[in-house]
Amino acid sequence: MQKIIEAIVYGIIQGLTEFIPISSTAHIRVIPALLHWGDPGAAFTAVIQIGTLIATFIYFRNDIAHLFKGFFGALKTRNFISDPYARISLLIIVGTIPISIFGLLLKKHIEGDFRGLYVVAASLIGLAIVLFIAEKVASRKKEFEQITLMDGIIIGFAQAVALIPGSSRSGVTITAGLFCGLKRETAARYSFLLSLPAVFLSGFYELYSERHELLNENAVSLIIATVVSGVVGYYAIAFLINYLKTRTNMIFIIYRILLAIAIIILLRIGELTNL
Repeated sequence: MQKIIEAIVYGIIQGLTEFIPISSTAHIRVIPALLHWGDPGAAFTAVIQIGTLIATFIYFRNDIAHLFKGFFGALKTRNFISDPYARISLLIIVGTIPISIFGLLLKKHIEGDFRGLYVVAASLIGLAIVLFIAEKVASRKKEFEQITLMDGIIIGFAQAVALIPGSSRSGVTITAGLFCGLKRETAARYSFLLSLPAVFLSGFYELYSERHELLNENAVSLIIATVVSGVVGYYAIAFLINYLKTRTNMIFIIYRILLAIAIIILLRIGELTNL
């Protein structure tokens, strides 16, 4: 029963924090540690992201259908520029390259010293500051169909920063989108679509490479956490898209800073250990 409870909690944390820009890794590291459950590991976290991947597919199914139609249509016409969905489909592919390369190069660090809580706290504060600046200086005028080649490249490279635990995949890509002049809800929409290939690749790569450990020892927990993360993630997407239509990211900025401060205090008093 304890394992099932843990799996449900992991799923809720993953589903909520994968899309809201407050860092899923930070919460999956800190909350279980406070409950004395230990670190579930980067592989477990990557695999239960498959649940949020499915949630993204379901929520954005119309966008995804248009992207596929635009991509294959552009293959025939050899024109990826005029049709916005063709252009954006190409940008998503190009934008996935940086995080794929750096993810493989830094795999040992991502699963090791990068998961240190001082790194997580620094990342939480660092992105909070950058997101605050983006909120203040961004024009926030561009619609989804107006995303340019340069926007896609910038946001794609920004996504690679999400390899640093605590930064937040949605956080860095939404921030980059704001700097590129995208509306808040447009930046979030593109951020979630951009995450699809990266989450798919990392989730199934970890599932395959760690299949003996994950499936033999944690199969039930893994399935439960994945399903829960998918259900919760679907509603988290809906919440954030609607929230950003009328509100700023300020609440998430403040939350990130407060969480980082809390982590540092808990580390200093010995309630948390760095690794």
